[in-house]
Amino acid sequence: MNATIRRRALLGLAAAVFAASLPAASSAEDASPWQSEGHSAVRLLAGSRSGAVLLGGVAFQLQPGWKTYWRTPGDSGVPPRFDFSKSENVEAVTVLWPAPLMFDDGAGGHALGYHDKVVLPLRIVVKNADKPVILRANINYAVCNQICIPVDASAELPFTSVASTEDNALFAALDTVPKPANVGDPNPLTIRDVKREGPSDVVVDVVCPDKRDINLFVEGPTPDWSLPVPTLRQHGPPGVKRFSFPLDGVPPGVNPDGAALKLTLVGGEKAYEFNVNLN
Repeated sequence: MNATIRRRALLGLAAAVFAASLPAASSAEDASPWQSEGHSAVRLLAGSRSGAVLLGGVAFQLQPGWKTYWRTPGDSGVPPRFDFSKSENVEAVTVLWPAPLMFDDGAGGHALGYHDKVVLPLRIVVKNADKPVILRANINYAVCNQICIPVDASAELPFTSVASTEDNALFAALDTVPKPANVGDPNPLTIRDVKREGPSDVVVDVVCPDKRDINLFVEGPTPDWSLPVPTLRQHGPPGVKRFSFPLDGVPPGVNPDGAALKLTLVGGEKAYEFNVNLN
C-alpha cells in the first residue's frame, strides 16, 4: 500500500514538474494552450496570416524517456492521426513530417519517431483569404516508454497575426522535413540505385560524403503495406552503403511489381525523400 502511494506521488510530482517546464503560450496568441496528458503535451501553432496558403504546426512536448511516432511507425507503434474537418474557412490541411529517429522497440525490431519535442508543420489551404481562419484539430497519438499510452487531444487556434511570433519555430521545423530528390541526383548524400535481388529482396545503394551514420526508411503505396526497416549490409561496393529489405508486409494478393515506394534517406542534418517504382 505504502509503495503504491509513493509511486503515485512520484508520478504526480513528475507530471507537475513537466507541466511547469512547458513554455508559456505566446502573448500574441499565435499558439493554443498546451493540452497535457499521458506524459506529453500538444498544441497548435499559427504562422503569419498572408495569402491563401498558410503555415501552421502541431507541437509535441514529451517527458524524458518517452517517444511518439512518425507517419510510418516501423516494426511497432501507432502513427498520429489528425482530423481538421471542423476548422473554419479551411479547404485542406497537409501534415509535413520531419525526418524521424530510429529506436529499439524492445522486441527485437525498430520503431520510428521522435523524443523530447517536435513540431509537425502544416500546409493550410484557405477557402477565402479575406475571411477569418480558425484551425480546429482532433489529435490521436501514442506515447511510449516501456508501455504505450494512447492520447486523444483537441485544440483550436485562429490565424490572426500579420507577423506571427511562431514563424521562426515553424520555418525551423520546415527545414527538418526531408527534401524531394531523384535517384542519381548529384547531392553529396543520395541514392544511386534501387534494384531487385531475386523475387523477394530490394537493394538500395546510397552514396554519402563521409562515414556518418545513415538511416533509410521505406513506405509502400498505401497504408496497408508494412515493409520492414532496411538494414545496412556489411559489404558493399567501394564508396557505397548498401541497404536491403525483403518484400515482407505486402498486402495479400498484391503483386509488388511496379509498386510506388517512398524512400526516406537521413544522414546527419540532411534528409531526402525519393519516390521510386519497384522494377
